Amino acid sequence: MDPFIEIRRKLHTIPETGFEEVETQRFLLDFIENLNDDFLELRTWRTGILVRLRGTIGEKTIGYRTDMDALPIKEETGLPFASKHDGKMHACGHDFHMSIALGVLAFFAENQPKNHLVFIFQPAEEGPGGAKPLLESAEFEDFRPDEIYALHIAPEYKVGQIATREGLLFANTAELFISFKGLSGHAAYPHLANDMVVAASQFVGQIQTIISRNVDPMDAAVITVGKITGGDVQNVIAGTALLEGTIRTAKKETMELIWTRLKALARGMEEAFQCEVEFLPGSAYLEVYNHAAETKRFVEFVEQEFPDAYVEAKAAMTGEDFGYFLDEIPGMMFWLGVDSPYGLHHAKLNPKEEAIPFAISVLTEFLAKS
Repeated sequence: MDPFIEIRRKLHTIPETGFEEVETQRFLLDFIENLNDDFLELRTWRTGILVRLRGTIGEKTIGYRTDMDALPIKEETGLPFASKHDGKMHACGHDFHMSIALGVLAFFAENQPKNHLVFIFQPAEEGPGGAKPLLESAEFEDFRPDEIYALHIAPEYKVGQIATREGLLFANTAELFISFKGLSGHAAYPHLANDMVVAASQFVGQIQTIISRNVDPMDAAVITVGKITGGDVQNVIAGTALLEGTIRTAKKETMELIWTRLKALARGMEEAFQCEVEFLPGSAYLEVYNHAAETKRFVEFVEQEFPDAYVEAKAAMTGEDFGYFLDEIPGMMFWLGVDSPYGLHHAKLNPKEEAIPFAISVLTEFLAKS
């Protein structure tokens, strides 16, 4: 078995959610600390890791980022190497991402690169968001790259395919948590209470008008309320309710517009229902916007060295906090085909492992020539 497929399987058994990746960090450190360290420098940041390889020439520093965390999902794959942590699963492929990064790192630990390389093992991509605080850290500043790259597995593409595009790849995203507080009461006396189930339901209907009437029809935006909770008993009017959802936009300006309209509608709800509407904290990620020069260079490399591998991707409403890196540092992200009938975040996601050695070969060749 390919050693990095075996590593993937081990990582798959120990999924941990954001900023709790203690066992994952220890596993990665055990591997990295056994590599040749003649030109290797290691730093840790919270549950993350940064590794710098000194280049023979060192005209620039190239970064490669992988994420580490898992999702709070109960695995249903039935695999012999399924999650040992109940209710947690690598359902977004970060076990693939880490094993690929280790494969590339191991190659360059034995084959000193021309330019400096920095490998970034970033925690908490799925939430609450590890990229932004990592970028602000002293540890990252010491190793800050001049350009940066990353990948994400894609179940809809075949193994051996690589998909990307210049410009927008992933959307701006924001989590939505809205609390409604009114006055509970007996179901037989509705005039003595403020029903927050009714208020929350009215609000769900109202926010649909933001997309249909406030956003330019030529723009792209989504507001989804995925969960509503309110009340405790069938014959008691609910004094509280909570809406949970997500906002996704193709433009930063559209995200700002949506938040402005949401808050304006909330003020109207407070007046109409004599209640308190509060927006609770949630994660928000910048768009993944691939820089032109770096994307062109990567695509030309793939087309030349791996014929028939490149597929031009469409922009997607998925979110990724790698966008924070690209907001400050030129670079790009690409999709790696893994050919699975189940999509990202699905409890039965089982990507094809042949994609791991393929990705390692693509990245080692690309970074060696960069």
